[in-house]
Order: sequence, then structure tokens, then C-alpha cells
Amino acid sequence: NVHFDGELVARQVKMDPAQVFKTLVARGEKRGILVACVPVDCELNCKALAQAAGEKKVELVHVAELIALTGYQRGGCSPIGMKKPYPVFIDESALAHDIVAVSAGTRGCQLLLAPDALFSYTRAQKARLTKEEE
Repeated sequence: NVHFDGELVARQVKMDPAQVFKTLVARGEKRGILVACVPVDCELNCKALAQAAGEKKVELVHVAELIALTGYQRGGCSPIGMKKPYPVFIDESALAHDIVAVSAGTRGCQLLLAPDALFSYTRAQKARLTKEEE
């Protein structure tokens, strides 16, 4: 269960789950592969990602495609250092924190950095990407 894994990682690094971001890979019809980073305690809103990327709709890629597309396995996918420089979208909530964590490219290994550094390095766009609480 991805949700549990992210919350477990947050506990291991002794950080609020709102500061620990999971990296999800999606495919749009026009732009192709897109990368989204959202807090581990939230769900990606695919409609919001599509809107941010200028797509009609996006779908998450199948887990079997991850290594070929990104070089990373499920649970260790990082927005930094993918095989190709895909467009990256980071949930705007990242900017509310001094430090955020993303996968360092291996399961169980986290990279802690300032959100500005993450946005800058990945050339990410900020967007509201999470599903609203019901």
C-alpha cells in the first residue's frame, strides 16, 4: 500500500507527512510523461495535474513502466535524476515548509532540501495537485 509506505517513511525521518513528498509518474496525450510530487498523506488529483500541464486528461503510468521511463523502481522514484528531463509539477503546499523530503532514488532513502531548491533544480511548476478533503 503506497499510502502506508509514505506515512512510514515520514515517521522514519521524523517529519510531518505533509513535508514528505511522493513522486508519481503520469502520461498525458500531448506532452507525454509528466512527474507530480504530492505529500505522502494526500492523493494526486489527476484532473488538477492535467489542467496544470495543459492536457485534457492524464493517467498514472503502470508500475511496470517505471524503471524503463525513469530509471527508478516503485517506492524509490525521485523527481531528481530521471532518465529524461520530464516536466515536473509539485504541489504548492511544499512552499509552506522550510524543508521537504523526496525520495533520493532508492527505497527508504530520502533527500531533505528547501522547497525552493527542489523547484529550481527540477524546473518544476507549482500547482494545487491534491484531492480536496471530502
